[in-house]
Amino acid sequence: MTDRALSVVRSGALTTVQDRGRPGHAHLGVPRSGALDGPAAALANRLVGNGPEAAVLETTLNGCAVRPRSTVTVAVTGAPCPVTVDGRPAAWSAPVRVPAGALLNIGTALSGVRSYVAVSGGVTVEPVLGSRSTDLLSGLGPAPLTDGAVLPLGTPTALHICVDTAPQPAPPAELVLRVTLGPRDDWFTPEAVRFFTSRTFQVSSASNRIGLRTEGPALERSLVGELPSEGMVLGAVQVPPDGRPVVFLADHPTTGGYPVIGVVRETDLPAAAQAEPGTPVRFTEVRGR
Repeated sequence: MTDRALSVVRSGALTTVQDRGRPGHAHLGVPRSGALDGPAAALANRLVGNGPEAAVLETTLNGCAVRPRSTVTVAVTGAPCPVTVDGRPAAWSAPVRVPAGALLNIGTALSGVRSYVAVSGGVTVEPVLGSRSTDLLSGLGPAPLTDGAVLPLGTPTALHICVDTAPQPAPPAELVLRVTLGPRDDWFTPEAVRFFTSRTFQVSSASNRIGLRTEGPALERSLVGELPSEGMVLGAVQVPPDGRPVVFLADHPTTGGYPVIGVVRETDLPAAAQAEPGTPVRFTEVRGR
């Protein structure tokens, strides 16, 4: 058995393996998946000397704990959280050396939702359709982590970066999402469209990797009935029958029958990944790209 591996001691509320995802398979009904906060995952990889394609761990709210079988370099980014090695405090958002057999514990997020754990060499579970990402909607990729699981690691490269810490944006106190209206904004009353781009919503606790659900004013339709299923893109804002907008994230379905009132710019979605339940959400209309 190889010593390049991690043993999972505490899997946490939801910890998954994620990389840059598997785009280009929507015609097969397969979402792109991948890290919800892509910039945070990329930063963690850079801090340990991995290439941008390396797979990392994405934790949710209460972190996880792992034990490497060989000495590794790790970095934790995304949602700020306490990091310890065998109970001793270690740096967050900086490279940390973890000896073989030591317990690396990623604690509960102090703010935000998702933390990213990169390990030198990357997590090398078997890829599916070119990606090691866990897809909660389709079930592709490795299952979410469970206590006692063992994750293989790749061979590390020589570190090419040496920093004490790395700046990154704080989780949003208010989530502002730039949105282009359409293609089905004409299914809603003019007042509903005005509410959508002027009222404040809140992040719902029912949000997940599939979509950021909101609470707030219900958007009233001008047309009744349902659409035939049509293609859905990352960032699409679908409005189900309860009238509360849902922003599609990485594990979103590739088709849907509820009208899409607008599409959020992809560059705004990493902040959505870190928005805690109750965070105010505002949609601001933009035109063009």
